[in-house]
Amino acid sequence: MTDFYSAAPGETAPPIPDGPQLCTGTTDMRVVHNAFLYGYTDAPALIRSTPAWDSRRSEFVGHYIAEIDATLHTHHESEDELLWDRLEKRAPGCALHVGQMRAHHAEVSRLLAKAAPLLTAWRASADPKLGDELATAYEELLEVLKVHLRREVVEVVPVAEKVITAEEWKHLGDHSMDAIPKSRLLVQLGMMLAASPGESRQMFDELPMPIRFMYRLVGRRQFERQFRELFPGRPVPQT
Repeated sequence: MTDFYSAAPGETAPPIPDGPQLCTGTTDMRVVHNAFLYGYTDAPALIRSTPAWDSRRSEFVGHYIAEIDATLHTHHESEDELLWDRLEKRAPGCALHVGQMRAHHAEVSRLLAKAAPLLTAWRASADPKLGDELATAYEELLEVLKVHLRREVVEVVPVAEKVITAEEWKHLGDHSMDAIPKSRLLVQLGMMLAASPGESRQMFDELPMPIRFMYRLVGRRQFERQFRELFPGRPVPQT
C-alpha cells in the first residue's frame, strides 16, 4: 500500500541542503496533518447526518468542526510567521516550494472564510439547506488540504530538518499549541493519537510527563466521550 505522504507523478522536491539534521520534524508534521485529514474527512457526513432543525446536535457538531478550523488557522499562521521566511533565506533552492505553500495557505484561508458564516448559521438552526452548502464547502476544503498537507511533508519538511534548529521547531509547535484553549488540549491530543495510531506513539512518549499523566487520567475519557457522541456506534479508537 502506497504511503499517502508520497510524491505524485510530475511533482519534484527541492534539493536537500548538505549538513546534519538539526530537527526531527517529519513525524510531528505527519501526526498534525493526519489529525486535520481525520477531522475534515468526517465533517461533511457529520453535517449531513444531523437531523433537520435539531439545533442541539448541530451546535455540538458545529463546535467540533469550528475547533478544527481554528486549529488549522493557527497552524498555518505559525508557519507563515515562523517558518517560510527562514526557509527561503537558509535554503534558497526551496523558495519555489515555499511560494507554493504560501499559495496553498491563501486558498485554505479563502475556503475557511467561505465556510465560516455558513457554519455559524447552521450551528444555530440545523437548516438542512445550509447544511448541504456547508458540507460541500468542507468537501472543497478537504480536496485542497489533501494536496497541501501531503506536499508540505514530502517536499518542504525534509529541507526544514536541515536548516531549522530543534529550538526553532519546538517554538513553531508551541506557538500553535498556545492558541488552543487549555480545556480542550487533551481532547485534541486524543484526536491526534486516534488519527495516527502508529506514529503518534513516538510523539506522545516525547511529551512532558505531566501532559502524559493528565491524558491518561482524564484526557482519554474526555476524548472517548466526545467521540461516542459524534460517531454513535463506531468503535472508539484506542489512544
